[in-house]
Amino acid sequence: MFHSFFPNPRIFFPSFVLWCAIAMGLWYAGGADSWGGIIGLPPMEGAGDLGTVQFFFTPDMIWFYLYYAVCVLLFAAFWFWYSPHRWQVWSILVSGFILFVTAFSVQTSVALNNWRRPFYDLIQNALTGETKGTVPAASLYSATFDFLFIASVWILVAVVNRFVVSHYIFRWRTAMNEYYTEHWSRLRHVEGASQRVQEDTMRFAETVESLGVSALDSVLTLIAFLPILYGLGQYIPELPIVGVIPAPLVVAAIFWSIFGTVLLMVAGIKLPGLYFRNQRVEAAYRKELVYGEDDAARAEPIALGELFNHVRQNYFRLYWHYAYFNVARYLYIQTDVIFPSLLLVPTIAAGAITFGLFQQIVSAFNQVSNSFQYLVNSWGTIVELLSIHKRLKAFEASLAGEELSEIEKEVLGTRMTPIVQSADKGTDDVKDLAE
Repeated sequence: MFHSFFPNPRIFFPSFVLWCAIAMGLWYAGGADSWGGIIGLPPMEGAGDLGTVQFFFTPDMIWFYLYYAVCVLLFAAFWFWYSPHRWQVWSILVSGFILFVTAFSVQTSVALNNWRRPFYDLIQNALTGETKGTVPAASLYSATFDFLFIASVWILVAVVNRFVVSHYIFRWRTAMNEYYTEHWSRLRHVEGASQRVQEDTMRFAETVESLGVSALDSVLTLIAFLPILYGLGQYIPELPIVGVIPAPLVVAAIFWSIFGTVLLMVAGIKLPGLYFRNQRVEAAYRKELVYGEDDAARAEPIALGELFNHVRQNYFRLYWHYAYFNVARYLYIQTDVIFPSLLLVPTIAAGAITFGLFQQIVSAFNQVSNSFQYLVNSWGTIVELLSIHKRLKAFEASLAGEELSEIEKEVLGTRMTPIVQSADKGTDDVKDLAE
């Protein structure tokens, strides 16, 4: 799954994490504040508070782009030398590009968060108080266009990224496909082998890429927005029920996210196994139908009925477990919409913040809360990935001679072949269990 696309995965991924830690440590230890000035890109006063498209072209951001590129090229150069790999350009350099776009999208969110406060304060001034009706229309138009310019930058980068990611996923699928087809003579007797090569490889690459980028986005969002949320906490004198506490918004975001994560993990604990079993019973039913196309003795009504009964039973179990999981998920999601506003009720009642500040706080809180809720937001995808990983892991076990899980050894129907041959037997020794 990994070594077909990445060079020496057991070392590559830990080295990636270590290099990220070193690069980020150097950046926050002084690289962000002083090193840019050496090459003529000194920090710009107030650059981090800009709510216009200029945010992306300040000396601070240009220096960040250069620093990131150097870090990626150094990491890639080492692996190109240490462990050359056919797919190294895609698995290292293009991965670096995808990570950059993820970081860039987080900065887009920061720019939009900066934009919210002055824009909504303009609206408040135009509608209420002594300034009612005195705000020039040009100011409102200008602020609106600021949003459109920021959004346009994000759209342009997102379109390019989506195009690159599509090719990235297909390259990964190609790498896995080549590896499995190379060993097809030893894998073809695995139950659902054709589906695992044709479908599961694509789904695995796509799902891992999606979850990986989402995880990185959550981490980078926390790095960018936790200081913002902490600073905005100075405007919140107290929270409902708990009263005055240090860093009120950050504490509330962490508590709410942990609560939702634990709630949905408990509610959905049975779903991964059911998804995995669902793929197996569907594959078994499809396989018998395929055999029936060429062999009149196969796909008999009794055998198909028994196999389809397995499909029906598993789907009904899946529907039941998803019913109470969805109750918990939808209750949490809907409550999450109003939760930041509930936290601000005492502050709003005291008139301690403006409308623009309210919008900025809610936006920053949602960014931090959603990042902490990575498992909540991705649970359905994680469940799907776990089931795909189990199928491909069992697929590869036939090459390594490893012991299979009990669910893989389970026989479905009356005319099924063994799930996989014993590691010490040849492929010609596989027999029909009905015999």
